[in-house]
Amino acid sequence: MENTDNLEEAKPMSLPTPSLPSSADSVPGSGSARRPDYIQVRDFCFNYTPDARVLHHITMDMPENEVTAFIGPSGCGKTTLLRNFNRMNDLIDGISHEGDIIIDGQDIFDPNLEVISLRKRIGMVFQKSNPFPKSIYENVVYSLRIAGQRDKNILDEVVERSLRGAALWDEVKDRLQQSALGLSGGQMQRLCIARAIANQPHILLMDEPCSALDPIATAKVEELICQLKEQFTLVIVTHNMQQAARVSDRTAYFYLGKLIEMDATKKIFSNPSKKETEDYISGRFG
Repeated sequence: MENTDNLEEAKPMSLPTPSLPSSADSVPGSGSARRPDYIQVRDFCFNYTPDARVLHHITMDMPENEVTAFIGPSGCGKTTLLRNFNRMNDLIDGISHEGDIIIDGQDIFDPNLEVISLRKRIGMVFQKSNPFPKSIYENVVYSLRIAGQRDKNILDEVVERSLRGAALWDEVKDRLQQSALGLSGGQMQRLCIARAIANQPHILLMDEPCSALDPIATAKVEELICQLKEQFTLVIVTHNMQQAARVSDRTAYFYLGKLIEMDATKKIFSNPSKKETEDYISGRFG
């Protein structure tokens, strides 16, 4: 699937910062108090067709500047919920939903909300790395060029900031004009992270970002995730329970489209409240 993060048309901008309908108190990395309910899901249901409900009455809160992991067997609705946060499911015909998703106080399904603006502040990284067939430099600045930014000084600054933020700068700083397709798998995925954070979003969604990587590349991405939460709120879908335990602050367990349990990651993996969660964590099924 083609990566649609931050590629939509937008008005020319003077600075590479997102336009947000929120107060200065919620600017990432500002050092202000972190909101425990930065992302709110309220009695949310989702259907791909009228007869195919895949999410059932989900209610949960995700804290600001923390990593929330979604775990559960395949087909349980993890990715479907993730894709609702930036309304990527809108691209599918016949969908419908009930309930609310509120991000930083804004109902994301408000008919007056511009979806382009929403996706600017919610970056996404997919399971399979998908760099564009362009140079490393042009991959990072692609969304800025689409938005009309032509100032080379600003573009250069964004490239360095984003690649440093993705822990890739030192590896590629001398070959920015070379094709991104010449990078290793792990480097490609970190480049996609750099591209996703170039517009300085508030939230970063990750759909199994390490599933196609070897252990060494996975370790680098996991280390990066732990660093990124200082600036961003992260939500990650993973089938790797050890990975969820290593990188997340809170974990939500889904089964058959329902949220079974959500709590601090240490508690979920050491003393879950629900037997269904314990059965999955312990490997009795799944």
